[in-house]
Amino acid sequence: MRNKLTDELAICGLSAVLAAAEQHPEKINRLFLREERLHSFLGICKQLAERKRPYKICENEELERICKSVHHQGVVAMIEEPVIEPINREELERWAAEGRVGLVLHSIGNDHNLGAIARAAAFFDASFIVLNETDSEARLTTSAYRVAEGGFEYLEVRKVNNTAAFLRDASKLMLTVGTDIWARRRINDLGLIAGEFSSRRPGIAIVLGNEEAGLPESVKRECSCLLRIPGTGNIESLNVATAAALFLHAAYDL
Repeated sequence: MRNKLTDELAICGLSAVLAAAEQHPEKINRLFLREERLHSFLGICKQLAERKRPYKICENEELERICKSVHHQGVVAMIEEPVIEPINREELERWAAEGRVGLVLHSIGNDHNLGAIARAAAFFDASFIVLNETDSEARLTTSAYRVAEGGFEYLEVRKVNNTAAFLRDASKLMLTVGTDIWARRRINDLGLIAGEFSSRRPGIAIVLGNEEAGLPESVKRECSCLLRIPGTGNIESLNVATAAALFLHAAYDL
């Protein structure tokens, strides 16, 4: 839930708020929690008091009102409304030079998918997510943060206004892997392709699209390669977050 009066966003869920408190305590403005959660947040409560920011012991009803969710798990933090900055050339070059792994998400459809993808990305040590700014459904919302279980605290999230144009530039610096259920090559070929692309571990951007429509042709044309996840064919495709996790695992194993 976004508080329009204060330009704040509610983060709820134990793992999500713990990660924010441990990794980026400075961005927490206010904290609301049940009494039995207090021992887990003594450090951030002390910091809030030093910054003259409030924390408050609450019951479930007030927590639900603050975050508009019954899934708060006894704690809600209010942070500044996240602003997703456009990616710049220096960041792209740094990701490539450092052999970073991340995701480019083109119209994936909703904030729950985004949260699940962020959770998998953090688990497999990916470091960035690039969103298309026209995807109005996949945003950094309370739900996305809750589903991510703290994953966003380990990721750089950036945006582009034209995925194909971004990939045209990115493909000159790093391996851009488009996901396509009709691709000739398989996910198992990723290691071989990475070795052909560079003598050292390259930066890798895994490009995922909408679950129903997939990636548009204009985007697929700009990818270094297209790979598919082989399966029985009983179900046409996987959930986009599941597909992301499988590709991230493959890249993690390189």
